Amino acid sequence: MIRYSVIPLFRYSVIQLHMEKIRTAIVEDEFSAREALKNYISKYCPQLEIVAEASNCTDAIRVLHVLKPQLVFLDVEMPFGNAFDVLEGCRDLYFETIFATAFSEYSLRALNQSAAYYLLKPISIEELIQAVNKVQQHIIHNEIFNRNRILAENFREPRTERQRVVLPTLAGFEVEQLDDILRFQGNGNFTDVYFRRKAKPKKMVCRLLKYFDELLSYPFLRVHKSHIINLNAVKSYLKGSGGLIILEDETEIEVSTFYKENFLSLFKN
Repeated sequence: MIRYSVIPLFRYSVIQLHMEKIRTAIVEDEFSAREALKNYISKYCPQLEIVAEASNCTDAIRVLHVLKPQLVFLDVEMPFGNAFDVLEGCRDLYFETIFATAFSEYSLRALNQSAAYYLLKPISIEELIQAVNKVQQHIIHNEIFNRNRILAENFREPRTERQRVVLPTLAGFEVEQLDDILRFQGNGNFTDVYFRRKAKPKKMVCRLLKYFDELLSYPFLRVHKSHIINLNAVKSYLKGSGGLIILEDETEIEVSTFYKENFLSLFKN
C-alpha cells in the first residue's frame, strides 16, 4: 500500500472587519502565488479583507466552514485534489468564487457553463479588478445563489446533456438542465434558447451564439451560422445542398454546406 506523507498548511486569522469589506479567503498551494495574489488584492482591491489562507483541499474545506467567507479565490489544480473537491466539501455553504487556473480545458468548460469567474495564470491585474467588481455587485444586490453546487455536479458528470447551465438574462439568470434545451438561435448580440417542453417559453440570453458553440460539446452541434441544435432532438433529415433538419417539435432548421459533413458523420458513427 502506498502511503502519502502530507505536511498541511492550515493558517488563518480572524480580522476585525469593517462592514463594507468583503470577507475573503485564498486557497492556493503555491506560496509565491498566494503572496502575489495577496499583494495584488492589497494594492488594487481595497473592498476585500483577507481572513483566511489554505494550501490544500482538506484544510480549505475546514477553514471555509469555520470562517464562512463571502468570497474565495480558489486554485483549480492542487496536490491531492482540486477545486471541485473543495466545492463538494462545501455544498452547504454559499460564497462567491473566483477560480485561478493555468490550462485545463475541461475545467474551463465547467466554469463557463456555471457562469463562474476565473482568472488565467499568470493573473492579470485588470482581469482581477473586473472579477472582484462583478462579485461585489452580486453581494451588494444580494444576487447570490449556490453556483458552487452546480459547478461540482457538472464536473462530476461527464455527459453534457446531464449537466446544468447558467443562462444570463436581462432580468438575472436561469439555471437549466442541458438536456431540456432543444436549440440555440443567434439573435444579434443575444441568443434565443428554445426548450424541448413546448409549454416552456424561449429565453433571450445575454451571450453570443459563438459563446455556446465554444462552450458546449456533444450532443450539441452547430449546423448553421445561426443555429446550434440538440442532436438528441433530431426527428429526421431531408437531403439538399446543405439539407434540412426536422426537430422533435417540427421546427425546420437549415443545415449550411459548411457544417453538413460534420453533422452527417455523427449520425453515421
